[in-house]
Amino acid sequence: MKDYIEDRVLELADYIIRTGATVRSTAAKYRVSKSTVHKDITERLQELNPGLAAEVKEVLDNNKAERHIRGGLATKEKYLHINKTSKKS
Repeated sequence: MKDYIEDRVLELADYIIRTGATVRSTAAKYRVSKSTVHKDITERLQELNPGLAAEVKEVLDNNKAERHIRGGLATKEKYLHINKTSKKS
């Protein structure tokens, strides 16, 4: 594995652990694709540092478990906004 890829993998893993970020938000911050982030942290990180990979997996599993809640809150906000703007008319 090339050095710059190893550096990126470790940096992405550190960011996810520090912030509890999702794959999508990590990809946006580092300007790489979601696929790249996912491959880096699920496959490449396991080769480089299995202990760190386990920590990242915990964060991602937690994000996945909470995903339906965040989606529901986003939908609620959307409809609250729609109702507020339609009452003004």
